[in-house]
Amino acid sequence: MASPGSVSAGLQRIGRAGHQVAVASRGRIFPKHRADLLEAAVVAQRMQEGLIEHTKVPVNPLDVLAQQIVASCALDEWQVTELFDLCRSAANYSTLSWELFENTLDLLAGRYPAEEFAELRPRVVWDRLAGTVRGRAGAQRLAVISGGTIPDRGLFGVFLPEGTRVGELDEEMVYESRVGETFLLGATTWRIEEITFERVIVSPAPGQPGKMPFWHGDGPGREAELGRAVGEFLRRISTLPQEEAEAELRTRHALDEAAVSTLLTYLDEQAQATGVIPSDRTLLVERFRDEIGDWRVCIHSPFGSRVHAPWATIIRTRLDAHFSSELGDGFGAEVLWSDDGIVVRLPEAAEDLPMELLFPDPDEVESEVVAALPGTAAFAARFREAAARALLLPRRRPGQRTPLWQQRQRAADLLSVASKYPSFPILLETTRECCNDIFDLPALRLIMSEVRSRRIRVVQVETPIASPFARSLLFGWIAVFMYEGDAPLAERRAAALSLDRELLRDLLGVEELRSLLDPEVVDLVEMELQRLTLDRAARDADELHDLLRVLGPLTEIELAARIGEASPQLLQTWLEHLVERRRVITVNMAGEQRYSAAEDAAKLRDGLGLAIPVGLPTAFTDSVSAESGESPLRDLVARFARTHGPFTSAQIAARLGISQEIARLSLAELVGTQRLLTGEFLPGGSGVEFCDAEVLRRLRRRSLAALRKEVEPVDSAALARFLPRWQGIGSGRSGTDAVAEAIGLLQGAALPGSLIEADILCQRVKNFSSADLDLLCATGEVVWLGAGAVGAHDGRVRLMFRDQVAALVPAVATAEESGTDEPHHHVLRAHLSTHGASFWAELTAAVAAASLPYDDQSVLEALWDLVWAGEVTSDSLSPLRAKASGGSPRSTSRSASRSASGSRSRRPSSSAARASLRVSRLGPPAGAGRWSLTAPLFLPAPSPTEFVTQRALQLLERYGVLTREMALAEGVEGGFAGVYPVLKLLEERGQVRRGYFVDGLGAAQFAKPGAVDLLRAMTQPDTADRTDAWVLAATDPAQPFGAALPWPESSGRPSRAIGAYAVIVDGDLCAYLERGGKRLLTFEAASQHDSWVQMLGSFASATGFGGSSSSSSRVRRLRIETIDGESANASSWAEALRAVGFTEGYKGLSKGA
Repeated sequence: MASPGSVSAGLQRIGRAGHQVAVASRGRIFPKHRADLLEAAVVAQRMQEGLIEHTKVPVNPLDVLAQQIVASCALDEWQVTELFDLCRSAANYSTLSWELFENTLDLLAGRYPAEEFAELRPRVVWDRLAGTVRGRAGAQRLAVISGGTIPDRGLFGVFLPEGTRVGELDEEMVYESRVGETFLLGATTWRIEEITFERVIVSPAPGQPGKMPFWHGDGPGREAELGRAVGEFLRRISTLPQEEAEAELRTRHALDEAAVSTLLTYLDEQAQATGVIPSDRTLLVERFRDEIGDWRVCIHSPFGSRVHAPWATIIRTRLDAHFSSELGDGFGAEVLWSDDGIVVRLPEAAEDLPMELLFPDPDEVESEVVAALPGTAAFAARFREAAARALLLPRRRPGQRTPLWQQRQRAADLLSVASKYPSFPILLETTRECCNDIFDLPALRLIMSEVRSRRIRVVQVETPIASPFARSLLFGWIAVFMYEGDAPLAERRAAALSLDRELLRDLLGVEELRSLLDPEVVDLVEMELQRLTLDRAARDADELHDLLRVLGPLTEIELAARIGEASPQLLQTWLEHLVERRRVITVNMAGEQRYSAAEDAAKLRDGLGLAIPVGLPTAFTDSVSAESGESPLRDLVARFARTHGPFTSAQIAARLGISQEIARLSLAELVGTQRLLTGEFLPGGSGVEFCDAEVLRRLRRRSLAALRKEVEPVDSAALARFLPRWQGIGSGRSGTDAVAEAIGLLQGAALPGSLIEADILCQRVKNFSSADLDLLCATGEVVWLGAGAVGAHDGRVRLMFRDQVAALVPAVATAEESGTDEPHHHVLRAHLSTHGASFWAELTAAVAAASLPYDDQSVLEALWDLVWAGEVTSDSLSPLRAKASGGSPRSTSRSASRSASGSRSRRPSSSAARASLRVSRLGPPAGAGRWSLTAPLFLPAPSPTEFVTQRALQLLERYGVLTREMALAEGVEGGFAGVYPVLKLLEERGQVRRGYFVDGLGAAQFAKPGAVDLLRAMTQPDTADRTDAWVLAATDPAQPFGAALPWPESSGRPSRAIGAYAVIVDGDLCAYLERGGKRLLTFEAASQHDSWVQMLGSFASATGFGGSSSSSSRVRRLRIETIDGESANASSWAEALRAVGFTEGYKGLSKGA
């Protein structure tokens, strides 16, 4: 299936088809598409002629060299020169230089070029004085377990229950599979019985349909040699007469009739579309626009992906540099290559594409590729594989898989450090492998030379649509980007995707880590870093040397604390052995004698001015290289930080024997590079402290884990008791301050306008008075903004403090999106923008002046359209109350009526307009007050980071405990993921806690510290008020059911509908009264709490029941017609309801004020 891709691969496949004595091997090639047929024809011809590709031998692969050195030294000690000669005797290493060999030995012996590499364990011991090298303990096991050159892809083994191995599956496929699914492997269908950490247990499922497995991987790509043959074939076959071409394809290329016809048609269509067919002598640059208007540039070339990959890398780098100056730094060229060419996608604005950007100078090819390589995904992947082959990323245990994502993570950490040091052997090996084994740079240089000398001509064409050859290239483009991870456009991304991390840290303020870091965790991490735990104790002389290399100089007493149960005599023996071998030296440091790894000799001398012993190898005494920009003293300070918890400048000065001023200078440099962080960290500490960034991350992570374990999750009833308390339900507070406090919690929430006062604020403010809210609005401290209409007379409204609008309210939608694009809307919008706040008469006059109908109904409808869209607001809530009451507008002026019924194009006379204004000066109640645009409230506009941050803080303020369900109920843009980065950083700073606080609501729960204490108190009978009983509007943020908590099972379908009410007793939902009050649902908890009936009766008696969506149109009596689907009079709850004052009628049970 498909072209073999190379002559050697084709011969190998066909050879497997005839494993019988005296039987010729036969095979058929089934191309996948027309471009595949083209390559298959050339491969078939070259297979018959035995023209296999030239075999290339890797030259000086340093990763394999490192592996072989470890294996050679695992059992025997070698003279370094003899080991070097042994390596050079292999053909691959015949040109190996002493410098590369020495760098590789340094890598294995632990002499890495910087302190960051200290955690990589040495694999061999290199005695530089004796000139010998031997394997360390465990070297043999390491070479056996992690040896080999085939990269570990983290594949899952597939096994039968009894242990027989069936095959392997890709990690990603296993992740997407579930127990019970069937899949095909080989010629058999298998059913998944179990998925463990490292294997998939299956059983045969004969006759069952199964999905096809998939494996991720990169193909080897077409060799340049075969590419030239494909180009030569295209050049020759396209010039032959039809009959000769058909005959040659049938005989020389082994094509059947259908394939001959298909291939010649393919070439004819290409010639008609572009006028030329690409070949080994002609490169075709085709340019056309795609479906969305962007430019696509296709370079048609037959030379294969080993040539095209480095070529495309150069093109991408050049395009980014060229267009960034024209289109901004956000420009990123999209480039894809295949065996048949290169595709470039350019934005519509990139009209001019200089051809010299596509064809590099042959003398600069290698330098441009090497410069661009480190930023490519291919380089990172090859670095991971090379590091594994060099035994830097060993397997944990034999036969146990290491997940690919973990391999990538470990390799990425190593690469981030190694990239600072160009001489690091694995960096050199990765570059060599990419340039020599993966890419074919010599072939690319030759092709570019032939382009420059005109031996290969370049033809440019612009076509209306993609040519047949281009369509084949674009098919590969679609295949790549179809299966890429989603990368939505900026305007569709969640706000969290564009958070400015530095700005976010500024917004959240100073870290509060003194109260966050657990003292026990700090002590334990300090002991681990200092190798004071038994599992990290030195067990032999080599590990004692490692300990000094990692921790720095230590006294004999300090060493004795780090050897576990070993005796002092054994420690002395180890030290004498290491000192004798010049692997350890003694130095006088900070007024005491300490032992130091010999590798630190130059740093101690150059950084601290210490005297070092004579006779050390020059590799340890050469002045510290400035290759990486490091200084000896800064390296020593960085190591101290990396092996300690938070510390002060006085502590490190005393340890290194330097002044505090010098210590502060080095610390400031490390803080500037973000390798160190400064702040107040230690519980009970004082003053400024310093901490290594990675150490602080570990302390945070473990402290947070300890905090999370402390919290036992509470049940959902505790949350239902907690939320009303947290939001001040029944608090007993009163007055204007209490109203402002309630708004502080509610601001930003879109609440039904008809319920804000009677059902939401009344629950939070004792003896609530609308006058208090009007006063806050009149003074400008509080504003209200529409958030969408609900029916003809109601809508959702946000009560906001004026200075918080921009930070908490999403930007107003456009006129087209909100449906406010009619003439009346434009006139009102323009008038308010020009004249500012206006009364009703001024608004009607503006409409009249525009020759539009200016009757009260027309103007009022347009005005409220703008209100519900969030564009216009009033300085009073009176219009909102009038709108919710459903009252009709006052009498419309006769002039306005006549204007509305007459021609809209005729401008009314000035006398008519004046008469109209006199009659309707006050206007309808829903139009009373001063109206103004809300646009100034959104200035200055916050950045996306500021908006998401304030939104997250407000949600925490409102709910105390924030869960995914709460964020979704609030309609947060991007869902819970939109605010998660802010919450996570708040947790790291100790401002919120994360844990599993409420059972059944997912692991990602965040809470304010005070909220956690109150939530836990709700579970304790001695502190929780067991008489908590509330009748809350179903839409009240303090009512958790249908948002934070699911509705309990019932015979009906409760919802958070406007006008519906929930009766909650002691955190249990007992009853649900549907809008209008005619239907009552009860839940299982109703039988456990008799008080809910009394609460419902009191609710009906207090001020009358809100039978409509309007709080100001409350009906005098609550009439319940059905309870749980049956007649209220016949319900089992009828007697209890009659006992609290409900009376029986022919339609049901009723009660009123």
